[in-house]
Amino acid sequence: LAGENFDQSPLRRTFKSKVLAHYPQNIEWNPFDQDAVNMLCMPKGLSFRTQADNRDPQLHSFIITREDGSRTYGFVLTFYEEVTSKQICTAMQTLYQMHNAEQYGSVCASSSCSMDSLASSIDEGDATSLAKLQRYNSYDISRDTLYVSKCICLITPLPFMQACKKFLIQLYKAVTSQQPPPLPLESYIHNILYEVPLPPPGRSLKFYGVYEPIICQRPGPNELPLSDYPLREVFELLGLENLVQVFTCVLLEMQILLYSQ
Repeated sequence: LAGENFDQSPLRRTFKSKVLAHYPQNIEWNPFDQDAVNMLCMPKGLSFRTQADNRDPQLHSFIITREDGSRTYGFVLTFYEEVTSKQICTAMQTLYQMHNAEQYGSVCASSSCSMDSLASSIDEGDATSLAKLQRYNSYDISRDTLYVSKCICLITPLPFMQACKKFLIQLYKAVTSQQPPPLPLESYIHNILYEVPLPPPGRSLKFYGVYEPIICQRPGPNELPLSDYPLREVFELLGLENLVQVFTCVLLEMQILLYSQ
């Protein structure tokens, strides 16, 4: 477990994640920090879902700042894929049986009932809550489909967010599509890593993803630094009043701390 969350139902708990593969193995100017990338790709840990839960892909980004002040940027697309391991599905059902047994015991304890008279002692309210618990807080291996979170990440020297987002979405579609893409997946990964150059300052670059062309632009020497993040999301997340307050604090050179789950 990634945290002490045993009180949560098994599908609401988070589990330890790990890097399954990365390519290339290492770059001289950008050594791969497996622990840092793992933590930043899945900051909340590995999670499970069923067919009843929302499983829409989510995109987020992160920054790795080194001791010399250099930065690399990560862009992550998290999605859910079906669990094919019977062992994991059985383990999830066992976790639920243990969790529900504990919840059942706490319901009985709250009504001060003894084990000899469970059926007669649970009042109507407890029986209703127990029924809801069994109906909504359960996993049946014969009825439910189990899904687990997985992510693909692109690490870049500059924050080309929109280009990376489009490439990752196209790569995800190629992975999950019934129809295979025109070329093997490795071809597209090799292309973006070795054949697509970094655009020179003040120039735009157009390259082809898996299905559609992608355009990225790099500011010139006398322009503001690259900021490819949409302002609309900032307004949606912080709200107008908070954003004005943060901007005022910036102008007054105050210290600002952003705290997020």
